[in-house]
Amino acid sequence: MARLVPLLFAIAFLGAVYGLPLLRLAKNRLVVGEPVYALDGAGIVAGFGPEIEAVSALVLGAALLARAGRTRVGLGAATALLALALALLVLALGNTAEDLLAGEPPAARAGLAAGAWAGLALLAGGLAHLSGRMAVPGLGAGLAVAVLTFVGVAYAAGALGSLSLAVEFAARGPAVGGALVRHLLLSGGAVLMAVCGAVLLSLWRRGQGLVAILVGGIQVVPAVALLGALVALASGLLRAVPSLREAGFSALGPAPALVGIAAYLLLPLWRGLALALAAPDPATLDAAEALGLTPRKILFEVRLPIGAGILIGALRVACVQAIGLATLGALVGAGGLGGIVFDGMAQFAPDLILLGAIPIVVLSLAVERALSRVEDRVRRTA
Repeated sequence: MARLVPLLFAIAFLGAVYGLPLLRLAKNRLVVGEPVYALDGAGIVAGFGPEIEAVSALVLGAALLARAGRTRVGLGAATALLALALALLVLALGNTAEDLLAGEPPAARAGLAAGAWAGLALLAGGLAHLSGRMAVPGLGAGLAVAVLTFVGVAYAAGALGSLSLAVEFAARGPAVGGALVRHLLLSGGAVLMAVCGAVLLSLWRRGQGLVAILVGGIQVVPAVALLGALVALASGLLRAVPSLREAGFSALGPAPALVGIAAYLLLPLWRGLALALAAPDPATLDAAEALGLTPRKILFEVRLPIGAGILIGALRVACVQAIGLATLGALVGAGGLGGIVFDGMAQFAPDLILLGAIPIVVLSLAVERALSRVEDRVRRTA
């Protein structure tokens, strides 16, 4: 069955590229637009033909090499072909969008359609799969950096400037950069606050049953409802103590968002800390006590080192969750990439939504992958 995977991959890619629209040509940014396919009846649409045929040939070649290749050389050749196919597909989409917009009014847009997204996702997934099969340290991260660098260079060179997503980025580039920094600060601050809270809750030995009910109960409260309740609570506090308002405190902004996000992160961090402290077997703890180690030394020299993998796993879950939840911070005035997403929803502009959503997805995947590698390394050395 494993030998059929490359061929199924090639079939799925060809089905997406030739069976689904690659672009949508619209009169402005608010309408869906007309689909543009690689195939038009019995012929191939001008501008797509040579590039798409070359991409298809590269994907088929990569699939055959991956199916037959059992060495790093064969898999490396398949990886190179897929990377070239990805680059060529990106350029083909940008060039065709420019051709489609020639002679159209300035408000016209050419956006990526289902076939383009599916094809790009399949190629990216194929590269990730092949890099995993090759088992070369750092290859996956290197490929990801290379792909992002290529897209950045192509955008800077103007090859992608006609795509509607690039047009949105050109109009809001500084705002996206500021929102990204604010998003990172918001999610990072919430993680730090939750770590401190989980440690403090773990110190309350007699109240662990109540703590479990508290942190578990927070999970069933919808995030929007919790943020709204925190805003209402802060408003009541400011009315009761007006001096807080004069000191610069506000019911809206980062404060309620940080508290709300941190509250959701308490469960994985508190549970991870409890499991990490319980990781050493009783014989190990008895041996440590027999050696005369104090409870403090047992904690830092036995319990935490043995449970470090569990701790990092809990931190990984919390960080990814924080990046996603920080999107909702825009609802209470905390800013971040969520503000761009909600602006796009309010304006019915899909590409503006993607402009905020794509960095969130990339951040989540990057953090998850990086901490997963650290977790695996710690578990192997523990």
